[in-house]
Amino acid sequence: MDIQAQLAKEFQLKPEYAKNIVALIDEGNTIPFIARYRKEMTGSCDDQVLRELHERLGYLRNLEKRKEEVIGAITEQGKMTDDLRADIEAAQTLARLEDIYRPFKQKRRTRATVARERGLEPLAKLIVSQAMRSGDLLSEAEKYIDEEKGVASAQEAVAGAQDIIAEMVSDDAQARQMLRELYERTALLTAAAAKEEDSVYATYYGYSEPAAKVPSHRVLAINRGEKEGYLKVGVEVDAARAVESLTRMFLTGKSVTDDYYAEAVEDAYKRLIAPSLEREVRSALTERADAQAIKIFGLNLKALLMQPPIKGKVALGFDPAYRTGCKIAVVDATGKVLDTTVVYPTPPQNKVEEAKAKLKQLIEKHKVDVIAIGNGTASKESEIFVAELLREVGRPVSYMVVNEAGASVYSASKLGAQEFPEFDVSLRSAVSIARRLQDPLAELVKIDPKSVGVGQYQHDMPQKQLDETLAGVVEDCVNRVGVDLNTASAPLLSYVSGLSAAVAQNVVAYREENGAFTARPQLKKVAKLGPKAYEQCAGFLRIPGAKNVLDNTGVHPESYEAAQELLALFGYQKEDVARGSAAGLAEKVKEMGAAKAAQACGVGVPTLRDIVEELSKPGRDVRDELPPPMLRTDVMDMKDLKPGMQMKGTVRNVVDFGAFVDIGVHQDGLVHISQITNRYIKHPSEVLQVGDVVDVWVIGVDVEKKRISLTMKRPEKG
Repeated sequence: MDIQAQLAKEFQLKPEYAKNIVALIDEGNTIPFIARYRKEMTGSCDDQVLRELHERLGYLRNLEKRKEEVIGAITEQGKMTDDLRADIEAAQTLARLEDIYRPFKQKRRTRATVARERGLEPLAKLIVSQAMRSGDLLSEAEKYIDEEKGVASAQEAVAGAQDIIAEMVSDDAQARQMLRELYERTALLTAAAAKEEDSVYATYYGYSEPAAKVPSHRVLAINRGEKEGYLKVGVEVDAARAVESLTRMFLTGKSVTDDYYAEAVEDAYKRLIAPSLEREVRSALTERADAQAIKIFGLNLKALLMQPPIKGKVALGFDPAYRTGCKIAVVDATGKVLDTTVVYPTPPQNKVEEAKAKLKQLIEKHKVDVIAIGNGTASKESEIFVAELLREVGRPVSYMVVNEAGASVYSASKLGAQEFPEFDVSLRSAVSIARRLQDPLAELVKIDPKSVGVGQYQHDMPQKQLDETLAGVVEDCVNRVGVDLNTASAPLLSYVSGLSAAVAQNVVAYREENGAFTARPQLKKVAKLGPKAYEQCAGFLRIPGAKNVLDNTGVHPESYEAAQELLALFGYQKEDVARGSAAGLAEKVKEMGAAKAAQACGVGVPTLRDIVEELSKPGRDVRDELPPPMLRTDVMDMKDLKPGMQMKGTVRNVVDFGAFVDIGVHQDGLVHISQITNRYIKHPSEVLQVGDVVDVWVIGVDVEKKRISLTMKRPEKG
């Protein structure tokens, strides 16, 4: 197989782009680097396409390697033919390849193996040949009676021959492919109660649905129900139809042995093929469901990480609790901790006035602008308390309930201890909650992505695949935003293209020993940061206030000369860029023509456009172009909600069947996929992402079950 041609076809790329991408990957370039700085070579493929292509490249290479192994194994047996080799080389999937190889595999001891040892293969071949037009097979089978070999009767001889035939039918690649296609078209996924008791899986008691149409979240729910012992799960097809199709494939003539042959074919299906194909169907459904869940997890994580930061604000982190008190941390606009304390406004202490006095003092002393409240235990009582407090303070302060998922993981981690050795675990959580509001990306990279609370069934998924996908999402987000070289933590730096965790630590150590970086080339002095790593990382690292203003942009050092030529071409200086006075550059390039300007600067058009964008807005943060997070000053109760009420809320999680929206009542409401838009959508992610601020209307409220049903469809005025 020509892998590059196959990739070009599957991803609808020009052959040279596919060839270039494979070469760039093989040379050790990272996906963010290729996506950002090698656009001319890739046709401007984005990071998502490049990651999918990289994954597919690995699969195809494994397929080709396995083909070589199979060809070698069959050749060693002396059974290789030109037709067989052609079939192997034409195989497009590992499943198809293994079907072809199946008859040649070393098998464990089977009923067919025993029958062959007893000398019954000639009898099996006689039945398969369908050559007996007269006579009696049992009479013919008497020749094979041999008590020493364990064949005591003609009937036993025929049964052994049928075992051989059944295995032969089961090993036939064409037969398996035909039945696999039948299963793909007609199989039903079924579930029934495994225990006589109610459970969260009761909806699947007596369940049946075409396997090809089962939504991914349903597959994962059924799998979990089976794993926990509440469900018996199966795959059903029309067995009579399957046997009939199989029989037609093998029986072609009129022979006195046909009934015996047909019995063997039916046995092959029921005993050998059907269980195998059922496992295949279940496995394929699970793989598809895992892939979908991982994809949605990745989309949610990306949206969470890319939420706009609240810049230039002093934040107060409020980690709610009952008995042990609410932990408080005030951080300045850069995230530096200014003050900490503990207050007890919640049960059982209920020291509300004392807590208000302490927090008013902190708010006034540090000029607090915003309060971040964790959404964990005692969050509702804490939000009510904060809303009351804000009515009494003398300056404009707002608050936001922050998803604190993973804060405790960070607090108890080695990193948390290194950052704040003088704080106890709960105070570290308060700091993390405050910083999450200020800059979600910089804070959340310190936490295992699986712990940030935007996934579904993450513990049921293949962990290696999940970890790789989520790490890729974090890497793409970090490099898309760019990183301040002089303030970034080691965990944040470790996601920068080309920097390992060890080298990221070395960057921080160099900074602490030698002071702030003043120019990108200084990175070359960092231990173990070689030329390749510098090439990969330099463009993603920013140095605000650098002598060379290009060091605070996404322009790669390899393009500095081109950037300077571009500025000179239109009469600009670097000082104009630093002052933000080069905004007219884009219009001048447009007037000249991008192709002509690119040629004059010695770069491709995609690179030129990126340079123009960076010079027009040096130090820009792509997240600033997104709608800001919604801050509140008051709180509502779930009991206050009435059907038809319009609310504004923030999307907290997107799942296969809808989206959960925070409307400020301490219980996220569900917008079912059918209530998101008036047009048909396959998945909520087509319309919504985590962090979106949306208008919703209340459909129904169940206070007892803590369920809120919402719609995004504007009600008709009646």
